[in-house]
Amino acid sequence: MVVIHGVFVTPRFPLPSSSARPLNTSCFNGNSSLSFFLKKHPLSRKIFAGKQSAEFDSIAASDKVLVPDNLDDDPSSFSEEPQRFDLEIQTMEENEAVITEDQLSVYNDAKVVKERGVKPRIVPPPSDGKKIYEIDPMLRSYSSHLDYRYGQYRRLREEIDKYEGGLEAFSRGYEKLGFSRSDAGITYREWAPGAKAASLIGDFNNWNPNADIMTRNEFGVWEIFLPNNTDGSPAIPHGSRVKIRMDTPSGIKDSIPAWIKFSVQAPGEIPFNGIYYDPPEEEKYVFKHPQPKRPKSLRIYEAHVGMSSTEPMVNTYANFRDDVLPRIKRLGYNAVQIMAIQEHSYYASFGYHVTNFFAPSSRCGTPEELKSLIDRAHELGLVVLMDIVHSHASKNTLDGLNMFDGTDAHYFHSGPRGNHWMWDSRLFNYGSWEVLRYLLSNARWWLEEYKFDGYRFDGVTSMMYTHHGLSVGFTGNYTEYFGLETDVDAVTYLMLVNDMIHGLYPEAITVGEDVSGMPTFCIPVQDGGVGFDYRLHMAIADKWIEILKKRDEDWQMGDIVYTLTNRRWSEKCISYAESHDQALVGDKTIAFWLMDKDMYDFMAVDRPSTPLIDRGIALHKMIRLITMGLGGEGYLNFMGNEFGHPEWIDFPRGEQRLSDGSVIPGNNFSYDKCRRRFDLGDADYLRYRGLQEFDQAMQHLEERYGFMTSKHQFISRKDEGDRVIIFERGDLVFVFNFHWTSSYFDYRIGCSKPGKYKIVLDSDDPLFGGFGRLDSKAEYFTYDGSYDGRPCSFMVYAPCRTAVVYALANHD
Repeated sequence: MVVIHGVFVTPRFPLPSSSARPLNTSCFNGNSSLSFFLKKHPLSRKIFAGKQSAEFDSIAASDKVLVPDNLDDDPSSFSEEPQRFDLEIQTMEENEAVITEDQLSVYNDAKVVKERGVKPRIVPPPSDGKKIYEIDPMLRSYSSHLDYRYGQYRRLREEIDKYEGGLEAFSRGYEKLGFSRSDAGITYREWAPGAKAASLIGDFNNWNPNADIMTRNEFGVWEIFLPNNTDGSPAIPHGSRVKIRMDTPSGIKDSIPAWIKFSVQAPGEIPFNGIYYDPPEEEKYVFKHPQPKRPKSLRIYEAHVGMSSTEPMVNTYANFRDDVLPRIKRLGYNAVQIMAIQEHSYYASFGYHVTNFFAPSSRCGTPEELKSLIDRAHELGLVVLMDIVHSHASKNTLDGLNMFDGTDAHYFHSGPRGNHWMWDSRLFNYGSWEVLRYLLSNARWWLEEYKFDGYRFDGVTSMMYTHHGLSVGFTGNYTEYFGLETDVDAVTYLMLVNDMIHGLYPEAITVGEDVSGMPTFCIPVQDGGVGFDYRLHMAIADKWIEILKKRDEDWQMGDIVYTLTNRRWSEKCISYAESHDQALVGDKTIAFWLMDKDMYDFMAVDRPSTPLIDRGIALHKMIRLITMGLGGEGYLNFMGNEFGHPEWIDFPRGEQRLSDGSVIPGNNFSYDKCRRRFDLGDADYLRYRGLQEFDQAMQHLEERYGFMTSKHQFISRKDEGDRVIIFERGDLVFVFNFHWTSSYFDYRIGCSKPGKYKIVLDSDDPLFGGFGRLDSKAEYFTYDGSYDGRPCSFMVYAPCRTAVVYALANHD
């Protein structure tokens, strides 16, 4: 039973026969004195982890567990029809009213209205999805595909309404599955249709597989209710270890519950342990600050908590909260995008091989400490985005979803389609009802429980195509997007999750990592689009790496401008010169491409510079500013790259021997290059300081003028001879001189508005490590008459390798 404010909710699940084959009498004794727990102070943590006993480790796949006689052993016979948990709600007293399941969502909404004074949250019903043809008439030629796609989306919405009470209720699967606590006890449910028998084991029952046998319903959902102890305490203590033992087609296996909210790796062990996480009220973190409104323009600081320390260590949520968040605010960013939040057993995966989707990474602290981090960011006015991974999952079978119920096709596609050969990971079956429930609920969980303000969805290109974007060069031809190689189930899921997020959380932000340029990607679902707010403009970073491999003489101004502006009309993009991808071992950051080994010896300001350092510092600033100026409606920077962080990221790893006998050298599990040397950017005796100061000035310039979201953008010059690019964005005029030696006196530049102009940002300012060739107090008066297609113009001095931004003096 589940108790909702005094109301018992009794699942009407068909139960197996009471007759069952006996269990093997051997059981896991464990060490009951070892447990995971939190101290009473909500932000202090001490976790004790003990190894599982040898008795548990020795249980073989042939050991017997309880198998109900009337259970079909053939997993292929399990229903894939949309399932509905048929809940009958009974009152605690005979004379109290009965609430039906259909009334349950209304009851919950009414409760929210009464307690919080807010309106019930609903996801608007689908429209006809035809507006995309008005936005882009070229799509009419592919209407059969697009109409089918939208029809699949509408069908799913209708079935979810019919069988689940709507998308709002469907996306709260974490309230039904996994562990749920009531006044009477704890209910645990798990969808595992391939399992022939299941029991809940853990510290609480001395890992005895005979103690708490679960029952299975017709949809393959296993369930057990554990009443409170006689003293009223929960049957499973907060912080203790739990797993589900299943007899599967692949043998007996112990797994971390799929909906687990916290998991921890014990010292000396490889697999993680599931933790029953339900702290007492006095230890739960209470949010104190409201979530910020969605900013008009996004300036994102991409961060990884674990590697955010200046020391070679795994950093904590608390340290990030206290040390890094104020830095991000000071630098002028208005959003922080946090990587590697979902639990991942392999640290070096950068968080992309997720094992426990509902659990925050325990390496960095507790769930309460993560909530404190997010609350502090909100206090600073920072939007917090989570790098969420729904494109694939870890192959781990002991602590992940892979082969969870002993079958290959549980959460994932079976066979080759369910395996990503390059990422060595499993691929979700987005056509499965329960997979939709799991992923939609996961997307809602982090917004609801942790107050994240939105997501950066990873690997969306891989999701949308059966070829996963591998060995495919997208040219922009629409046939590449709307054919048999498009995974309509995956695109439909993306439409559902965007619809759910924006319907229930109107201020939430969704960013999709797509390199293909899928049309309609950032058009609302109601209009027939996929529904993202922004697309990551991934081609820009690739273009900069391509250019940096060339001589300065071979840089083409037109090529730079084309790449920066090549995006779909009315679909917003997040631009970036480099992200975490370029910082990983095997690649180079822009600073390292530009300055290479000279960074080791010539970055001190009291030492002579070198031509390579001078060039690198100048171009580093120019590349970042022109990317922000022309590349999109938002901007992203990976932590440390704002000051040209030296070297690369290399996670601690050991030697790896491949099946062919070859060996990949490790780094002796060193954390030396798995950290961020913020001290370099803060040191006034190093040239890194100038790069950091410029990046800060760049962010504050955008905050003041809002040029990234201005509808006015005009490129007046891209001169291949002079190596000059001039453009207007909003009320600003940007002048870039990429020439390596030529500076231009009395260089005439066009502008749209007459008046007196002033310099508002100068990359050559000595504060930014420049040579100070411009007078920051100079005034520039316009001349009437058309020039470069503009109605006015003024004369400037454009030194070589500089970027200067001009604004009308009376702008304020």
